[in-house]
Amino acid sequence: MTTPPKPRFKLTRRKMILGGTLAGGALVVGYTATHPMQVAGAVLTAGGPAAEPGSFGPYISVAPDGWVLIVNPQQEMGQGIHAALAAMIAEEMDADWDRVRVVQAPVNFAHYGPQIAGGSNNVASHWDRLRQTGAAARSMFVDAAALRWQVLRRQLTVQDSVVAHPASGRSASFAELIADAAQQTPPQQPMLKQPGEYRLIGTDRVRRKDCRPKSTGRQIYTQDVHLSDMLVAVVAHPPRFGGQLAGFDDSDARKVAGVVDVFAIETGVAVVALNTFAAMQGRDALRLRWDDSAAETRSSPELASWYRDIAAGRVEEDAHSFEERGAIDQPQRGEVFETTFDFPWLAHAPMEPLDCVAQVDGWNVNIWSGSHNASVDQIHAALTARTIPGRINLTVLTAGGSFGRRGVAMSDYVVECVRIAQRTGGRPVKLIWTREDEMAGGYYRPMAHHRVKVVLGSDGYPADWRHHIVSQGLLPFGSNAQNSEGVAGSPYFATAATVDCRITSPSLPVPVSFWRSVGHSHTAMVMEHVIDQLARRAGRDPAEYRRVLYRAAAAERRVAVLDELCRRAGWNTPLEQGWARGMAVHECFGTIVGQVAEVRLDEDRPVVRRVVAVVDCGIAISPDQIAAQVEGSIGFGLSAALYGAVTLRDGIVQETNFDTYPLVRMNEMPAVETYIMPSTRPPTGMGEPAVPPIAPAVANALLALTGEPTRSLPFLTGRGATNADV
Repeated sequence: MTTPPKPRFKLTRRKMILGGTLAGGALVVGYTATHPMQVAGAVLTAGGPAAEPGSFGPYISVAPDGWVLIVNPQQEMGQGIHAALAAMIAEEMDADWDRVRVVQAPVNFAHYGPQIAGGSNNVASHWDRLRQTGAAARSMFVDAAALRWQVLRRQLTVQDSVVAHPASGRSASFAELIADAAQQTPPQQPMLKQPGEYRLIGTDRVRRKDCRPKSTGRQIYTQDVHLSDMLVAVVAHPPRFGGQLAGFDDSDARKVAGVVDVFAIETGVAVVALNTFAAMQGRDALRLRWDDSAAETRSSPELASWYRDIAAGRVEEDAHSFEERGAIDQPQRGEVFETTFDFPWLAHAPMEPLDCVAQVDGWNVNIWSGSHNASVDQIHAALTARTIPGRINLTVLTAGGSFGRRGVAMSDYVVECVRIAQRTGGRPVKLIWTREDEMAGGYYRPMAHHRVKVVLGSDGYPADWRHHIVSQGLLPFGSNAQNSEGVAGSPYFATAATVDCRITSPSLPVPVSFWRSVGHSHTAMVMEHVIDQLARRAGRDPAEYRRVLYRAAAAERRVAVLDELCRRAGWNTPLEQGWARGMAVHECFGTIVGQVAEVRLDEDRPVVRRVVAVVDCGIAISPDQIAAQVEGSIGFGLSAALYGAVTLRDGIVQETNFDTYPLVRMNEMPAVETYIMPSTRPPTGMGEPAVPPIAPAVANALLALTGEPTRSLPFLTGRGATNADV
């Protein structure tokens, strides 16, 4: 049994200032040690902080041999955030990047604040804090060297973890200065570099530091956690959303060799066993009865029809206005353009299905999980175990993808694991959701319907824009702003005297949550495809039509991205017969991404051979990782655009694995070219913003090829059972 975490000490300003100390021969600059546990032949940290934070908050440690250890407060789920955040510190610290290691921080609100990843905000939200941390550490080493050599600070330089006094030829490494640096008081407002002074940020040196362990199999994921006396659990969930357990017979399940216990929990029936195979065999042997009186029993076509009726005003549902100007009761006169769009539910489908390990020992709870929103999971685990968050020791592991699924606001699978661990007498338990469990278990990108009516002025540009979105709310409160982002504040409204945008949030039992790029995943498709259709009506080039609207909206960043996109993609150059280009330019979480896709039709199937992407994400910390995120985002978004759909038949999910929910294969993946706009603006995120433009870029290429607009996604219905006959 693991050692329960010790109560956390109260953090005071005095302790922060005086916390730079020698610990085991290393300068601890905001580093909190953890006690190790042997897991699958590797050492996995587990346990609460064993030391107070150092001088600048819990982010940096310098070892006796000069290696710099940087503690990453955010989860690494494949986006490369560990390298980006570490580079911010290393740049200002002037540390040797080749001698920098990154470790995952423990979950501790007092030390790190809320550890929540979302909205591609990891880089942006830590930009100032981590640079100041690195600059303060650098200042401590400079002060130590200045005192040792009795010289002025301004006469010293720092590069690659070495402080030098060029005038005398003296130098000392961070390792040699540890003891003296530990005695220095960190500055409250350290001097930060200007972008022109960067030697690390913005270079190809900033690359991922987890490639080797992933390539050699030494990277620890939740599935790799094997604790002494650990049990494995699976859960039988209701087949329909909103269904409840009416009764079950577990006699056959208990006969399965290896099954330890079977019991009902709030979300279904848990089968606990000595291994995964026994747990799954035991679940298969259950005889279950479900109460579907409050469950969703409709099919996708019926629900889609209901959404259309709401948008058309044939069904009364409350609507929230999210953008309104002009005399909306007196619409403009002119040529009318009307269209609708339908979008299905989408699964997150990360490569690593959901899993979690928990151990409950009285008030103390140890959890190991690839937690997307660790602070939220810690709170929900505490509420479930009827303890306080300080007694929840959550070890955040690298996750094999998330795309939002591991960040569900209700912490569903973490709570489920804690509930089961409460019944195992202190033995740790690993909860496993199979691919089918995860695909059919909900928390999807919401189904959505858009109804758009635009009245055009005599110049062919929008004079009146009416827009109604119907989509479930992602949170149980608020105005459902997440599903209107990408429409609200659009530069395409710049010429419109009248704008009336509303959203209706119907209630139904299908659980929904944040999906990579959130509302932008469908709003970009609508806005960018409408604009191409309006440009065709006006007889204008789609790029020039956008340029006029961007300038009318004073959206100069968009103009710059558009101009670079046209240049890089050869927008006005001819293509071979049967090929066409389509473009889309969209802003998501502060980052603007423009894409041009080259597309042809092969027996009515879109074939995308090349995508040119131009990105304005502020200062580019890691150009290589930005390009990787663009490529991954295009593959992710193209999969959804071509094939993605979760559908219901009589309330039961039809797509439960990749045979009916296909992903783009290697032979379908286009060549991707990424170009990053130079910038001195603070950086914005790249984990999500390149997802939204790919679907409308392909749709606009198909519009150029056929003259036919796209009114729904996906473009295709998959390789297995079709969605059309649901």
